[in-house]
Amino acid sequence: MVDGIHSENVTKWFEKNIPGVSPPLHFELISGGRSNITYRVFDAANHGYVLRRPPLGHVLESAHDMGREYKIISSLGPTDIPVAPALGLCRDKSVNGADFYVMKLVEGTVYADSIDAVAIPENERYDLGMNVIDILARLHAINPDDVGLGDLGKKEDYVARQVRRWTKQWENSKTEEVPAMDEVGRLLQENMPDQIGASIAHGDFRIGNFIIRDNRVAAVLDWELCTLGDPLADVGYLLNWWYTAEEVELGKGDGAPTAVGGFPSREELIAYYEKATGRDLSRIDYYRALSYWRLAAISQGVYRRYQEGVMGDSGDMNLTFYKERLLRLATAALDLLTQK
Repeated sequence: MVDGIHSENVTKWFEKNIPGVSPPLHFELISGGRSNITYRVFDAANHGYVLRRPPLGHVLESAHDMGREYKIISSLGPTDIPVAPALGLCRDKSVNGADFYVMKLVEGTVYADSIDAVAIPENERYDLGMNVIDILARLHAINPDDVGLGDLGKKEDYVARQVRRWTKQWENSKTEEVPAMDEVGRLLQENMPDQIGASIAHGDFRIGNFIIRDNRVAAVLDWELCTLGDPLADVGYLLNWWYTAEEVELGKGDGAPTAVGGFPSREELIAYYEKATGRDLSRIDYYRALSYWRLAAISQGVYRRYQEGVMGDSGDMNLTFYKERLLRLATAALDLLTQK
């Protein structure tokens, strides 16, 4: 018995909707929590699949729209962006209590942190890094309307909408004054760059969300935050996660695979993206600051909810971590906006 899976019903759905499947099916949790839950599925013939469903319990359906995710990977499947092949979407909640969709299992490795990334041969890390930025450039070159994603979200004023949203989030969740957060919000509002075009924006584009095989990205995962908007927001986000060993305390869960060394520098990523897309990244620090500030507001929201007991007993949760993370991210954002 696997939480979140009604084995009998889901197996029957597979038999009706997934060609070539050979029951019985074996379900195994890959990742879960308050984000969408992912399961690995194998049949009797050892065919591999991946099933995605919303978190367990009461959730906002709009925040965990399986149909939206499925539409994105289905639309990108025929393009040169590496995504897992989409196989089927179930909208009948009587099958499993919630919508879910199924993809073909893509073999490879997910490198979540610097300890995992030690396994990447040192002489292959540079080429892998360049492959990552090339995929992002190619994603941003796709006209959303050409692949049926023109209605994925509002194309205009992406940064303005982000600043408004996270200013409100910060104001509603702060538990004490943090001058750096307010100053960053002010500077972001006053120095907002003009948006040049709109693209498909992944929203969480980093090495920890890729399946890597043979020194290449075999599949880009986690499209739940994908929308339309300013492509440079994706670039800024990626650069923020492109840590060096001097910038993080290495270890399990640090989210910094690049800190093992051997990857291209941020400057090399910027140069490649500019050449590949023709976009000007001279103001990329603005987008990096926006990304840090947004993550700080998210961290504060988590802290506030735990403090108020909304997310249950904090138990062993280190609430001090969230306060320290907030200040660290806010300071990093302010530094990027004020450095000469």
